[in-house]
Amino acid sequence: MTGSTLNERPRVVDGESRRSPVFKWLFLPFRWLYKIYFALVFFLSLVVLYIPFRILLFRPRRYHRAFRLKRAWAYFLQFASGVPMSVDRRAALPPAPYVICCNHSSYLDIIQMYNVVPEYFLFMGKYELLRWPLFNMFFKGMNIAVNRGSHVEAAKAFRRAASALDRGTSLALFPEGTIPAFTPRMKPFKDGAFKLAIEKQVPIVPITFLDHWRLFGEPTEFMSRARPGIARAVVHPAISTKGLTMDDLVALRAQVYRTIEEPLLAV
Repeated sequence: MTGSTLNERPRVVDGESRRSPVFKWLFLPFRWLYKIYFALVFFLSLVVLYIPFRILLFRPRRYHRAFRLKRAWAYFLQFASGVPMSVDRRAALPPAPYVICCNHSSYLDIIQMYNVVPEYFLFMGKYELLRWPLFNMFFKGMNIAVNRGSHVEAAKAFRRAASALDRGTSLALFPEGTIPAFTPRMKPFKDGAFKLAIEKQVPIVPITFLDHWRLFGEPTEFMSRARPGIARAVVHPAISTKGLTMDDLVALRAQVYRTIEEPLLAV
């Protein structure tokens, strides 16, 4: 069963989506106040940490220290923004390197990844992150920005990712490629993560973020969700790729998709 087939399942609908438009308009000012508060907490804390981050990101040998600082910052953000993380670890992480695959339903996913995975990893993210003020410094050298609009640039990014795995560094990415408009349902997965895992014979660690989609939607959308609350994540047992070939890619992609999707169907 492929990702596109899985994607045809009925949409998960929470209580908020069944409420009347009047109810949504009533709470709209609170949503916008929370968005403003979140933006202030995020960017003001990043301004404070900007110089330390720039110093640590200046040389690759300091990247591990930059990662520890990012984890400390993410730990602060989860409580300062009122979105503490609760993690259900169904198995221990395998020895590095491995490829982390998770659903992408909110910008909170990027922050909270550092609260879920304590071991050093690099992020693979969309090229548009290079346009984010301040935050783009993380994707100019340390993390890997993927320009899917250019086959040449995308190939370079995946060669960098392969080299990172060769050095024993784990990778985290969103195989959907972007946040779907119909969260919490997932888009079909792209092949890149699975090609890397099979080529380098490293395990895949699936992670499901259960609540980010209803805690923080697209910031610029007028009616999008925004509120504090507990954010749950499930860290699934690693899926081995030992002995797999590219002929197994579709089956592996479907297995990871089902694993990540399963907790979302019970939300």
